[in-house]
Amino acid sequence: MALSVNLCIGFFLSGGAVPMAGQRNDQVRQGQQELQGDMLTKEQIVRAAVEVLDAEGVNGLNIRRLGAHLGSAASAMYYHVKSKDKLVVLAADHAFGEIPLPDTATVGWREAAASLARGAYAMVVRHYWLIPAMSTHLIYGPNKAHFDEQSLTIYESAGFTQAEADQAAATVLMFVIGAAQGQAAQAAWQAHLRRNGADADKELQGITAEMLAIAQTLPRLRVRVDSAAITPPGDPFEFGLQTLLAGLESRIHSPTSSAP
Repeated sequence: MALSVNLCIGFFLSGGAVPMAGQRNDQVRQGQQELQGDMLTKEQIVRAAVEVLDAEGVNGLNIRRLGAHLGSAASAMYYHVKSKDKLVVLAADHAFGEIPLPDTATVGWREAAASLARGAYAMVVRHYWLIPAMSTHLIYGPNKAHFDEQSLTIYESAGFTQAEADQAAATVLMFVIGAAQGQAAQAAWQAHLRRNGADADKELQGITAEMLAIAQTLPRLRVRVDSAAITPPGDPFEFGLQTLLAGLESRIHSPTSSAP
C-alpha cells in the first residue's frame, strides 16, 4: 500500500507518468547539461561561436553544434541567444572588438587612419566568415559602434566636414573589406571543402595548375607568372591604403573637397 501511495505522489509531482529507471537517468543527464549551460555566460557562448565560425564558416554554425562544442544542451544556448542569426551578429560585433583603436591625441590623423584600417583588415582576414555574413546580416553592436565612432573622430580631426568624414570613413572601410575579400574567399572555400571531407591542398593544387595554364595564353599574365618566382610582389593592401589616404589628404583643403 505504501508503495502505491509513493507512486501516486511521484505521478502528481512530476506532472505525468512515473519514469522508468532508464528514463530517469536520461532526465538526470539532461538536467546536468542544462545546469551546466545555465552557468555559461553570453560572452562565453559568443566566444565559442567565433571559434566554430573560424573553423567552419557561417554554414557550419548552428545552436546544437555550438552546444556540443561547449558540452551543454541546446536549450541552454537558446536561453542566452534566441537564434543563429542573432548569434552571428553577436559574433561579428565581438570580432570588431578585437580591432585596436588608435589614440588621436597622440598620433596624427593619417597614422591613426592607417592603424585603424590595418587592424580592421587583419580582423577580417582572421575571421573570413565576416564578409559573407555582411551580405545576409545587419552587423551592429557596441564594438562596431565604437569602431565607427573612432573612425569618424579620425577624419573629423583631419579637418573634414561631418559629411566628408562620413564618406571618408565609408570609403576606407569598403577598401579594407574589398582588400580582404581574396584571402577570406579562399578561407571560406577551404572550410567548405573540410565540411565535405575533401582534401583542400589537393584541390588547390589542381585549380592552381588550371589557372597557370590559362595565364600562359595571355601575354601580360604570362610575364607576371614567369617573374613571380624571381620578384616577389609588394603588399597590395599597403599600396592601396597609402594611395587612398594620400588622395583623401589632398582633398582636405581643396576647393572641390565638399561632399556632393
